[in-house]
Amino acid sequence: MRALFESMMAASRAHAKWEMEMSNNIVRNRKHLFILAIMMLPLIIPAIGHAADLPGFIGGKTAYGPSHYNPTMFYGSMAVGVCAGLITGCIGAGGGFVITPALMSLGVKGILAVGTDMFHIFAKAIMGTVIHKKLGNVNVPLAIAFLCGSGIGVTAGGSLNRALFTSNPVMSDFVISAIYVVMLGFLGFYSLYDFIKTKGQKDSGDAHGGPAGLTPLAVKLQKVNLAPMIKFDEDITPGGRKISGWFVAICGAVVGFAAAILGVGGGFLTFPMFVYGLGVSSFTTVGTDILQIIFTAGYGSIAQYAIYGYIFYTLAMGMLVGSLLGIQIGAATTKVVPGIYIRAFYALAILAGFVNRLFALPEKLTQMGYISLSAEAGKLIADIGAWIFFGLVLAFAGWIILSFIRGIPTLRAESAKGAVAGKGGSH
Repeated sequence: MRALFESMMAASRAHAKWEMEMSNNIVRNRKHLFILAIMMLPLIIPAIGHAADLPGFIGGKTAYGPSHYNPTMFYGSMAVGVCAGLITGCIGAGGGFVITPALMSLGVKGILAVGTDMFHIFAKAIMGTVIHKKLGNVNVPLAIAFLCGSGIGVTAGGSLNRALFTSNPVMSDFVISAIYVVMLGFLGFYSLYDFIKTKGQKDSGDAHGGPAGLTPLAVKLQKVNLAPMIKFDEDITPGGRKISGWFVAICGAVVGFAAAILGVGGGFLTFPMFVYGLGVSSFTTVGTDILQIIFTAGYGSIAQYAIYGYIFYTLAMGMLVGSLLGIQIGAATTKVVPGIYIRAFYALAILAGFVNRLFALPEKLTQMGYISLSAEAGKLIADIGAWIFFGLVLAFAGWIILSFIRGIPTLRAESAKGAVAGKGGSH
């Protein structure tokens, strides 16, 4: 169990590192900022005017029967993006787990929240992609086999989500919420347990985690000679290792299916499957995971959600801008805030998402007729979950921002010292 948690956290850290690189690539590039400004123009004018409506295809009031645009949703999406960015920048772990639950609490239907989150990931990736820096980590045959499987998985997951929503929108929301309850519950409680257990100890180990040698499962799978066989890790292991492409494709299908259902990149599954299941080094897994996230988010958001009208472009852009700001503040704050407190807040943020979706389930079960509960009671329970969620996340965000403001003199001093050292080294 601990190995699974550590590998999922390793995936989260790798994804966060990539997100931070993308954020820096966008913020520090004038051309990218100009493109972002153009993308935001259709949203800023109606948001300021409040009375103006948006074109239907980007989330107007008449678009999408299950949801419609309003300024509160737009500003809320920016706040959600800031909070997710703060988690990514501060903790060095992906904050995407809180995005879909947050959007659903803002009144966005589950399928729209999933599609919008995937599109937000894809938009950030194509604007600030740093994949060229990671290509040395990518084993091309492994990537091809994985992407073949993930394409099938994304198609299946997207089709299932759409079919569920068409059949019963409440059931669709219930299924998405229930999956998040299980996933966030596992991650949140184990994060809290890990924080309590390691409090006062220094962090140790490889940033990407992973076992020192092959697991028994990886040894068995690598002995199966089922063509096509893929050779990998030649630079790490003498002679390299081999695995059947079918096993890689199956992993891709599972990751793609989960990503399309939940609206995430899927890296939290890629790591345990590759490192512990297939025996792939964490070094190679990082590169392959980044490649698959771009493909999964792009194909999933456009082919499975956008063309069917299940993406809120408005909210995706709000989250993108918010996350860029949050990541920059979060990354700077790590220099002035003790890491142990940040880890505690991370556990609480995940548990807040868990409580949020857990408290939403009674209302959904009542609407479907599975339990007997008054509409007012169901709504009250769901609202309490939303208050707890936003209360904890906003407390975390407020604490980080205040710490950042208080630490500005320290950050300036460090920056000045670095500038002086740079000049001294040039002479």
